[in-house]
Amino acid sequence: MNDRERLLTLLNGDPPDRVPWFGDLDYWAAAMEHRGEVPANFRGSEAYFELHRELRVGFYLQGYWPFQTIYDDTVTVRDWQEGHDRYRSIHTPVGDLREKCTFLPESATEARTEHLIKSPEDLSVLRYIYEHTTYAPDYAEAERRRGLVEDIGVVLCYAPKSPLMQLVALDAGIEAVTDCVLAGEDEFRETLRVMEAKLNEAMDVALACPAECLMIPENLSSEVVGKRFFEDYMRACHEKWTARIREAGKFSFIHMDGTLRGLLAEEGSVGFTVLEALTPSPVGDLTISDMRELAGPDPIIWGGVPGIYFTPLVSDEAFDGLVREVLEVMRGEPRYVLGVADQVPPDGLRDRVQRVAALAEEYGQYR
Repeated sequence: MNDRERLLTLLNGDPPDRVPWFGDLDYWAAAMEHRGEVPANFRGSEAYFELHRELRVGFYLQGYWPFQTIYDDTVTVRDWQEGHDRYRSIHTPVGDLREKCTFLPESATEARTEHLIKSPEDLSVLRYIYEHTTYAPDYAEAERRRGLVEDIGVVLCYAPKSPLMQLVALDAGIEAVTDCVLAGEDEFRETLRVMEAKLNEAMDVALACPAECLMIPENLSSEVVGKRFFEDYMRACHEKWTARIREAGKFSFIHMDGTLRGLLAEEGSVGFTVLEALTPSPVGDLTISDMRELAGPDPIIWGGVPGIYFTPLVSDEAFDGLVREVLEVMRGEPRYVLGVADQVPPDGLRDRVQRVAALAEEYGQYR
C-alpha cells in the first residue's frame, strides 16, 4: 500500500498493511523559509510535496480554510505592520476592536499579544461583526493540492473553529472569556449563539469543498478548557458538526495539541473520526495506552511522537526508543496513525524525520 491507500483504508474502518505514518511539516518548513534555506513560498510549491516523498512522510496538513470571510460595507477592516508586530483593526457603527500579533524571529512563529476582545463590553461589537459577515467558497487551493498529493496522502481542509475556541484560542483568550462568563452568562451565550449561526454558514461552504477530510482546528487543551466549559459551551456544537461532516461523506478531525486527561473522554464521545496531534508522556500527560482507554474504542488516535524528539535536545537512541514504544501499542489494533505531536519544530533534524518511515516499516506491522 502507498500512504494514501494506507490512510483511506484505516479511515474507512479496515486494517491497512501497517501503522500509517503522517507528519505535520508546516512549522518546520516555515522556519526554513524564514531562514532562507528554501525559496519563499516553499510550502505553496510542488517542492514541498516532493519533500514529503523524499522523506517518506504522509501528507495531510497544511492549514487552509476553503472559504473567504466577507464583511458588508458597514464593517471596515484595516491591517498593517510595525516591525515584528502585525495589527488588525475593525471599525463598526457600534464600536471598534483591535488585535496585535507579534512575530518572534528566533522561533519563527507569532502569537496574539493583544486580543480583539478585552472586556465584556466588546461582545456587542463582536456580535455586530458576525451578523454582518458572509462566507464564499475558495476551493482553488484544495483543487490544486488534489493534483499534487496523489499517492502520498489526502486533501484536508479546515472547518471553522467552534465559537468557544474561536474566542479562547484567537479572539479573546481564556482570561477574557472567563471574565465575560462571570460578567453575564446570558450575554455570553447570546454571543456564542450569534457566532455559531454564522459559523454554520462557513461550515456549509467547507462541507462542499473538494477534500476527503475536514479538521476543526480547535487547538484544545484541557488545562485551559475544563469539563464545565466543554459541556456548557462546546459539546452540542461538536456533536452537530461531526454529524454534518459524516453526512457529507467526509472524515472529521479535531486538533487537540495540549493536555488531554481532562477532555479526551468527552471528545472521544462526540463523533470525531480522528483525534489528532495527541502528545504522549513524557511531554504530554497521558501514555498512548491511557489515551485509548479514555478516548474509547471508536475514534482513531493520531500522534505519538512529541515534536521535541525531532531536535538535537533528544538523543538518537531516545528517539528510536520512543518511536518503537509508541508503535508497540499502535500495532496492537488498526485504530492509530503515527504522527508528530504536534509539529516538527524549527530545529528539527532531517534525518530524524526520515528515520520514522523505516521504524514504521520495521516495527509497525500489526500483531
